[in-house]
Amino acid sequence: MTTSKRIDFSPDADIPSLEGKVILITGANSGLGKQASLDLAKHSPAMIYMAARDPAKGNEAVADVNSQVPEAHVSYLEMDLSSFASIKKAAKTVLESSPRLDILMLNAGLMGCPPKATVEGYEIQMGTNLLGHALLLKLLTPLLHHTSAITGAPARVVSMASSAWKHAGPEKIQFDTLKDPFGGAVTPVRRYIQSKTANMLYASEVAKHCHSNTTDDTNQGEKKPFVILSVDPGEVNTQLFTREPGDEQMAGLQAHVAPKVVRPVVEGVKNQLWAATAPDEDVVNGAHYEPVGYSPEPSGVMLDEELGARVWEWTRNELEGQEI
Repeated sequence: MTTSKRIDFSPDADIPSLEGKVILITGANSGLGKQASLDLAKHSPAMIYMAARDPAKGNEAVADVNSQVPEAHVSYLEMDLSSFASIKKAAKTVLESSPRLDILMLNAGLMGCPPKATVEGYEIQMGTNLLGHALLLKLLTPLLHHTSAITGAPARVVSMASSAWKHAGPEKIQFDTLKDPFGGAVTPVRRYIQSKTANMLYASEVAKHCHSNTTDDTNQGEKKPFVILSVDPGEVNTQLFTREPGDEQMAGLQAHVAPKVVRPVVEGVKNQLWAATAPDEDVVNGAHYEPVGYSPEPSGVMLDEELGARVWEWTRNELEGQEI
């Protein structure tokens, strides 16, 4: 099912009461993650975990949200998505401190950055944008499932993708390069495209492989522990366009393309806020949404079931045995 038109969405007016709900947002120290934290905090959730790698920046962001919404319950959660150990520590903190998790926003990301490896040796963009978030989701799935059981409604997971999948090209995802951060054949921008294509496909695959929300002969009426959506925020004026570029191509995008197309963060955040808070009947599990709330007719790599299955299997295999 596709949504035939875009939605006119106002965070202040259209986000419902979030009373009692617990939210976790990665990359919450700046940009879309911080803005999402602020907008959601205005609707009275029980807690927002604002996750970020740098404690100084993370705590500063928490203080800023509290200064604008004094009654908000927000807490800094230290998490480096390029380190499995850090992700496990953060997940353990949430599991031990919160009785529920209603919204998980997998927001953090890197784009076109200089070549680097994660702690475990993965190319930094795929390792952070896809694999780190996939591990976090894996570790928190029991809490998402528990939340669904106690509330009677599926928890919601929002995975940050982008329009990059439209530029995947014939090479799509070069799996043999994902542990070769310094291989010169794949440019930093191409690595970003690969990671964001994987984000979109992985969300769809998670929806396929976990229980459905509906009763049928295959799941004996069990409810899915969460609904997962991937979202494209559009081109947004965030730090992704100001950080150190990985090569001349990325530098050119920052200098000559971004200034002409980026929108302010308060506009760019709307799609993920809609995806996180829209009524269950308004969203399709595993679907990809463009700004705002528009699910396009599947095309290109969206239709590549073989690629989606390979992303699923690669990710599952790489995370095998990774538990708290």
